[in-house]
Amino acid sequence: MAAKQAPVRIGYCLSLTGPLADNGRSARLAHEIWREDINARGGLLRRPVEFVRYDDHGDASLVHALYERLIDEDEVDLVIGGYGTNTLLPAMPLVVERQRFFVGLMGLGVNNALACPNYFAMIPTGPDPNAALTEGFFELAAQQNPRPTTVALVSADAEFSRNPVLGAKANAEKYGIKVVHEATYSLSTEDFKPVIDAVAETGSDLLFLCSYLDDSIGLVRTIRSHHYRPKMVGGAMIGPQNTAVKTTLGPLLNGFVNYEYWAPVPKMMFPGVQELLNTYQERAADAGVDLLGHYMVPLAYAQMQVIAQAVEATGGFNDESLSAYTRGESFPTVMGDVRFGVKGEWLQPRVLQVQFQGISGHEVGQFQNGSRQIVVSPPESSSGDLSFPYAEALTAE
Repeated sequence: MAAKQAPVRIGYCLSLTGPLADNGRSARLAHEIWREDINARGGLLRRPVEFVRYDDHGDASLVHALYERLIDEDEVDLVIGGYGTNTLLPAMPLVVERQRFFVGLMGLGVNNALACPNYFAMIPTGPDPNAALTEGFFELAAQQNPRPTTVALVSADAEFSRNPVLGAKANAEKYGIKVVHEATYSLSTEDFKPVIDAVAETGSDLLFLCSYLDDSIGLVRTIRSHHYRPKMVGGAMIGPQNTAVKTTLGPLLNGFVNYEYWAPVPKMMFPGVQELLNTYQERAADAGVDLLGHYMVPLAYAQMQVIAQAVEATGGFNDESLSAYTRGESFPTVMGDVRFGVKGEWLQPRVLQVQFQGISGHEVGQFQNGSRQIVVSPPESSSGDLSFPYAEALTAE
């Protein structure tokens, strides 16, 4: 009788509690579905896969020690990146020091300064992530008639928001829009009226927001109840991609324009993605996670597809070999074909801008097929037109 093969152990930390827990838990379920799929096909290199996963509680100060534990005590075969800049960035000094192959999930511009050759980003923001995340918002704004000339920038005081704000400033300048107000708020903020009062005093044409899940809800509610009426509002909000946020806010989201990485529209139906989402959605309610999974799930599953292809192609877990292979190859995934550029970002950006339109009530089913979340940019992925500026949304419901 053949000896049982030792499992492949993949280690990482993920924010399963704390301010990013909703997205972290969705990523965990997507990873588990991938693990079940790969093991049903015989595992990696004919060995079953298991995860060694720690909760970083959304606390960046815990991350370095958790990765040291994974490498030195748990002796995992591979380390991978968890979700978001706040988890990935503090892991990078150890990744650089140990020269580990490292595929992260959705961190924005994590490798801009370090230029680590072993880092790869599962995020479709391309080689200039700061600009790509925010350009669609300003490009759409510049197409309006009359053309807006001013913008206010409001962001959470957190690591994740620094790069999008830099991108927003660069794109505002590119499209001839003047930044007339810039403000940050603490993640503990509960009353956003003073924040929006200060923006309203400027009379800015555009309001660009860079927020997390809970504060996105507070900001949207405050803006919709305020007398201030910008011509466009949205931009880089983390939150409206999440099903619970969509159903909580309901029609208050109508008119907002925001980024997305995947949407259920014909031009984004890559091979395997609908089957993946069907499996995820069947289990989501029992798992207590985002019911639709459109934001996290395709990218989290694709992250593991990249890792699996690199391991199988190189025949092992040598970090240098894995990194060299990943830098040079194309990866078919549920997010389409992916190639990586010099700093580990996608070679080509694939960021969507969507506008919420026609939301009525708070029922989840209306968000299933993309009919309430219209892809308005880029043109090659669009599913409809920017139907009205935000200022008219109140009367369009």
